[in-house]
Amino acid sequence: MSESDERLYATLGHAGIILFGFVPPLIVWLIGKDRSAFVDSQGKEALNFSILMVIGQIIGWATSIIFIGFLILLAVFVVTLVFCIQAAIAVNKGEDYRYPFNWRIIK
Repeated sequence: MSESDERLYATLGHAGIILFGFVPPLIVWLIGKDRSAFVDSQGKEALNFSILMVIGQIIGWATSIIFIGFLILLAVFVVTLVFCIQAAIAVNKGEDYRYPFNWRIIK
């Protein structure tokens, strides 16, 4: 896989979280894990972060009955937006990106 393709796959994996949750990083990781070490590491990083954000959304929706959930949902949205944009910019430059906090389920 060429370096520009690696960067494109990794960028799509991180940026796709904003609109489609865990699906884009899962697809990127499954397609590119055997073809590129960079796509493998960034795909796992994006997938782990997206799973964490989905868990945050579930907690937000479950607690929205007591209104604190709406604040949780807002916080999850802002965190996802900011960190995924930072990640997409970094990997598009060819740099490894690690989210400041992440639950690394897939290793």
